[in-house]
Amino acid sequence: MSEAPPELSFEDALKRLEAIVHSLESGDVPLDKSIELYAEGDRLRAWCEQRLAAAQARIEAIQRDQIAPDGRPAAVRPFDGE
Repeated sequence: MSEAPPELSFEDALKRLEAIVHSLESGDVPLDKSIELYAEGDRLRAWCEQRLAAAQARIEAIQRDQIAPDGRPAAVRPFDGE
């Protein structure tokens, strides 16, 4: 899995990524700093995508064909995360 700083939540990583995009789009950042920001943004993007894919896999693990009468899932399968 791509690494984000351990102190960042998904939401904080996304906010940081948005700030990086804004900085890069402004054109006010020197070239060397732009390259650093781009690399950081690319790492954050990959980390966020992997977190979203893992969340989607967990959601899909709910067996939709086994819905209880009250509309809740009657069974779920374990998610291995790999």
